[in-house]
Amino acid sequence: MSDVTKSGILYSLKKVEDPDFNKNYLLLNSVKNVEVKQDTITVNFVLPIPANKLSDSLKEKFSEAIKKDFPAYKNIILDIETKVIPHQNAKKNSLLPGVKNTIAVASGKGGVGKSTVAVNLAVALAKDGAKVGLIDADIYGPSIPLMLGINEKPRIYQSNGSMKMSPLESYGVKLMSIGFLIDDNTPVIWRGPMASGAVKQFMTDVEWEELDYLLFDMPPGTGDIQLTLVQTIPLTGAVIVTTPQEVSLVDARKGLKMFSRVNVPVFGIIENMSYFIAPDTGKKYDIFGLGGGEKLALELEVPFLGGIPIDPRIRIGGDNGKPVVYDLPDSENSKVFVEIARNLAAQVNITNLSASPDLEISLGDE
Repeated sequence: MSDVTKSGILYSLKKVEDPDFNKNYLLLNSVKNVEVKQDTITVNFVLPIPANKLSDSLKEKFSEAIKKDFPAYKNIILDIETKVIPHQNAKKNSLLPGVKNTIAVASGKGGVGKSTVAVNLAVALAKDGAKVGLIDADIYGPSIPLMLGINEKPRIYQSNGSMKMSPLESYGVKLMSIGFLIDDNTPVIWRGPMASGAVKQFMTDVEWEELDYLLFDMPPGTGDIQLTLVQTIPLTGAVIVTTPQEVSLVDARKGLKMFSRVNVPVFGIIENMSYFIAPDTGKKYDIFGLGGGEKLALELEVPFLGGIPIDPRIRIGGDNGKPVVYDLPDSENSKVFVEIARNLAAQVNITNLSASPDLEISLGDE
């Protein structure tokens, strides 16, 4: 019947309110097929989320939303496919054949908490059911081993005539860092090409297997080593970590322009140390300024993925190898990281759906 269209169904689905569902997942090409027979509507659509996030409650909300907009149809049959949309890139597929998306977590300057953000994002994505890996690309200051509580060495073995390494794993995240291979007190005194070569080995010589997301904790700054790494890693995109301070925002602009020059999409800006809530009074203090990251995102026309508060428990978790997302899952800090991770996942899928012609699905009226 002509009154039921793909665009009409999409409009209904977008009305669904659910704390675990981001409406940004529903794009024009999400609805693949709509079939109408007598009093039944059958809808086939794709949600770029891990399968375990598709709850019975969410499916019921989708069904009720369609019934409300199309009351003449008593039966709603939903065929929902869940998946993380992969980045189609020949270089990535060659170096990392089982990895769907590669994401750089970067900052224009040091001291903004970039590694803390990278670790908690990785753990949050894994908690949501995604298969996640994390490469410590900050060769000169590897902090991932400490923040994830690992002091082991990766297993090295021979496969098809070449040496391979098995990534270590912590909190559901597969990991590789130069810190696993050297003594804690040994400085890495390498020139840029050696550092970028090590990161390339972490891609080619580590058995990552199947991953939805492989995050790279990048070294701070926008110098030669950062540019070399950006050109070495086949990136799906990047996120920029900043603080509200103007000095940090200036450097964040430079970081974004660096990615722009090498045609790497920036999925958004994350503002760390956004505010402080006094535990005794509950009063909010904007210690480093107010809204700088959000204003920068608006200025540079990229999404603002979220702001993370100042809280000693985040720092303590990093020092003790227990990310706050895992150690204090019900805390406000954990919820903030989870929301930012979901916003990031949405932006990755939006970018990939927009860039992949073979995924485009017409929404003309039927």
